[in-house]
Amino acid sequence: MTVNIKPITKRLFVACMACMALLPLTSCQPKKSKAASDAETADSLAAPRYAKGYQVKDSAGVRLVDIGDDYHFALVSQQDATAPEGYTKVVVPIRSTICMTALQLSNFTALDAHDIVKGLTGTKNLFNKDILQRVKDGRIVKIGMEGNFDTEMVLAANPDVIFISPFKRGGYDAIRETGITLVPHLGYKELDPLGQAEWVKLVGMFIGKEREACRVFAGIEQRYNELKAKTQHVGNRPTVTSGEMHYGTWHAVGGRNYLAQIFRDAGADYVVNDDETAGENLEFEKMYALAAHADYWRILNSYPGDFSYDALKSSEPRNELFKAFKERKVIYCNMKQTPYYEISPVQPDVLLKDLVAIFHPELVEADYQPTFYRLLQ
Repeated sequence: MTVNIKPITKRLFVACMACMALLPLTSCQPKKSKAASDAETADSLAAPRYAKGYQVKDSAGVRLVDIGDDYHFALVSQQDATAPEGYTKVVVPIRSTICMTALQLSNFTALDAHDIVKGLTGTKNLFNKDILQRVKDGRIVKIGMEGNFDTEMVLAANPDVIFISPFKRGGYDAIRETGITLVPHLGYKELDPLGQAEWVKLVGMFIGKEREACRVFAGIEQRYNELKAKTQHVGNRPTVTSGEMHYGTWHAVGGRNYLAQIFRDAGADYVVNDDETAGENLEFEKMYALAAHADYWRILNSYPGDFSYDALKSSEPRNELFKAFKERKVIYCNMKQTPYYEISPVQPDVLLKDLVAIFHPELVEADYQPTFYRLLQ
C-alpha cells in the first residue's frame, strides 16, 4: 500500500523524525549533580557584576573571596576544613561582628541581620530605632572611633570577624593584636552606585544570607536600571554642581566619582568633567568659574535646624551669585534629619529616583515623595 503524504504533512513528518534522531544524543549527555549545579548557581549569584573591590570563586568546594589585591579569605562551613595557601580561613556563617562604618551597617540592615552586629564605632547620625535600642541595652557596644579604639570593648563584643575600612584613618594595630580576623569592606571606594550596593552580597556570604543578599541586590539593580534607561534619551540634560565652602575651600568631587555617575544616570551633567575620582579642594573663585551657571546645586550637610537660602548666604555671601541660588534650585539633604549614610548605600535606586524627580519630574509619578533629596524651600 502506498502512503500519500501531502507536502505540508511530509515536512512535519521529516521534522519529527529529525527531533527523534536527536533524542539519544541529548539523553546521553552527562547530567550535573544537584550539588554541582547548586554550587555553580551560587558562584554565579555571588560573583559581582558592578563592584570592583572584590572577586568570588569556588575551588574544591571552598568559597574563595579576594578583596582588593592584598586580602584573601576562604569561607568554609567546618572548623577542620583547610584553606588554600595564601587564604585566611573563616568559618561561616559568622555569628557576630563589628561594623566600623554606616555603609557597612547598611548591609546588615538590608539583610535584617542586626542580631549579628555586636559593636559599632558610634551612633552619630544613626536613626534606626532597633540599632539604637540594641546600643542602649548593651547588645551592641561602642568601641570608639578609628584611630582610638577601646580594645576592651572590642573584646567584649566577641566578634568572629571585624569589618574594617583599611584606607581610612585606621588605628587597627591594637585590634589586630587580639587575633580577630579583620575583613576589609571597600564599598566606599566603588565608583558605580550599583557597585557600592553590591557589597551586600559579600556580607551575605559571611553571614549565611547569600541568596537573600542576591535577591535584595537584584531588586535594587532592576529598579535602578529601569529608571536609568528612561533618562538616557531626555532632550534636556541640566547641569549640576555639588558641595559648599568649608574652612576657606570647596571640595569638588572628581568627574569619575560615585556622585558624578549618579548625576549622569539621573539625566544631568556634573560640572566637573575629568577623570579624577576623589576630587580636589578649590578656592571659591575657581569653583565659581566652573559652577556659576549650573542649573542645580546639590548640598549635603548636617546643619543644626532648618537649612535655608539665608543660611547658605550667611555661610558665604558670594553663594548668592550662583545661578542655582538665584533660581532657587538647590538640591538639599540634611544628615541630621535624614538617615543618608545609614541606608543610602543600599538604596542607590532611591537616590536616583529622588534626583530624577528633580531633574525630570515627568519621568516619575506625580505624587512621588522623596526620601533623601528635595529642592530647598
